[in-house]
Amino acid sequence: MAEKINMEEVKTSNGEAHFDEPLVNGLDSHRKTEPEPLVERVKRIVRANLLVILTVAGVIIGVFIGLGVRNVALTRTQIIYVGFPGELLIRLLKMIIIPLVVCSLVSGAASIDPKALGKLGGWAMLFFLVTTLIASAIGVVMAFIIKPGAVTVTKLPSLDEDVPASKEIIDSFLDLIRNIFPSNLVSAAFQSYATSYKLVKRNGTDGNLNITVEKVPFGTDQDGMNILGLVVFAIVFGVALRKLGEEGEILIKFFNSFNEATMVLVSWIMWYAPFGIMFLVAGKIVEMEDVGSLFASLGKYIACCMIGHAIHGLLVLPGIYFIITRRNPYTFLWGIFTALATAFGTSSSSATLPLMMKCVEEKNGVSKQISRFILPIGATVNMDGAACFQCVAAVFIAQLNEMPLNFIQVITILVTATASSVGAAGIPAGGVLTLAIILEAIGLPTSDISLILAVDWLVDRTCTVLNVEGDAFGAGLLQFFVDKSSKHVEDTELSEIRLDRAAAPEQSPLIEKRALSDSAEGDAAPLSSKTDTAM
Repeated sequence: MAEKINMEEVKTSNGEAHFDEPLVNGLDSHRKTEPEPLVERVKRIVRANLLVILTVAGVIIGVFIGLGVRNVALTRTQIIYVGFPGELLIRLLKMIIIPLVVCSLVSGAASIDPKALGKLGGWAMLFFLVTTLIASAIGVVMAFIIKPGAVTVTKLPSLDEDVPASKEIIDSFLDLIRNIFPSNLVSAAFQSYATSYKLVKRNGTDGNLNITVEKVPFGTDQDGMNILGLVVFAIVFGVALRKLGEEGEILIKFFNSFNEATMVLVSWIMWYAPFGIMFLVAGKIVEMEDVGSLFASLGKYIACCMIGHAIHGLLVLPGIYFIITRRNPYTFLWGIFTALATAFGTSSSSATLPLMMKCVEEKNGVSKQISRFILPIGATVNMDGAACFQCVAAVFIAQLNEMPLNFIQVITILVTATASSVGAAGIPAGGVLTLAIILEAIGLPTSDISLILAVDWLVDRTCTVLNVEGDAFGAGLLQFFVDKSSKHVEDTELSEIRLDRAAAPEQSPLIEKRALSDSAEGDAAPLSSKTDTAM
């Protein structure tokens, strides 16, 4: 018997050594597939990142087209025709903003528990506030280091008519609150409230002929979507639908379906984006006049803004994301590259919102509830790029006017830039409108904003890229917190189940059955012995 076993062992070992060797190799060959040919690997990578590659190619080709066409003396009408495909892209994206923002926020707020909604909103606002303050601080520090205003700058009177009218600081913040509560939702889709002033003469009350002139504020409607009012209404409406329970289910399903249909439209628009961006960039380069003198006088200011944006966008935001999540932030950035390129091309964070939602959901694994709730709020509230640029611009104008800034004025710039960037219109040149508030706060002339407007077409693009990048990282961090908290809850539930099982082992049905069978055998034993005795 022992010999037989040994022989079997020998056979088995020999079988493994000789007969099974091809089988193992065969299995390995199936598991470890043959190395993928280089051509196939390149094709796979190109297919996976086709939209990103096309978008980058669109920006580069657009620059070359613009520089090539600049040498041809084009009329103003012909320049408009060059930029027409790009204009179509902006119109398509703006067309989708209102249904996307309203439907995504209503469905997002309705699908999240009110307590969790408040917690998520609180974390998001804290992240946005901290990053905006950091961006403002970077802007001030860079402006003091580089000193962009320590040069002779030629004034540009042709742009003075575009400078926004000066406004009292209190009226600016009152306008912000008024826009949170729009009087008409339909008009909020294309108009917002703004304060203007009229001079009213008043005669002396004591019988003297003294006449005093008072600047009295009055409300006007200005062109531009009141995105802040729409966001607040959509969130409150979503919470109200959740409170309704079963009665609100039909409407919640409607908004969910509307939202999904809108995202399908966005996926179609995304494939037009590279073509549109190409002509947006080309058209803007053709429009530039006297580039040499512009960069000679304002080159340090442009460099200061861009270095500040690069530090915040490539070091600070990825650093915060890595410290909290311990994940590679640059992989996350690559996932939203198409949206960042679109932000650079369109110069509008609101117009980039549809593509950003698509990118973070499909490439970076952010859930729909998180992205469609946080990103519209971020597009309205989070303006890191604008805050950084406004601080640089304020210090730049102070240096131009040879006005030294004390510590209190620097703190005023930081706080005012952070506060005024909240609710700044997510449209091109939106930050310039709020820059007037900062200049008024520290007593600087608003007429110098004409210099900022001269190069705003370039600086505003990097501002927009930084704004939407901050929104995306905010969504990624919130998704991490939600995953972590849900995992903690699951672990707690599992440990509770284990404790319950350990505390009451005798309640197990198997143990009860075994005990019963043992007792039955015990009862049967005396009977069998009695039978044997009788036999």
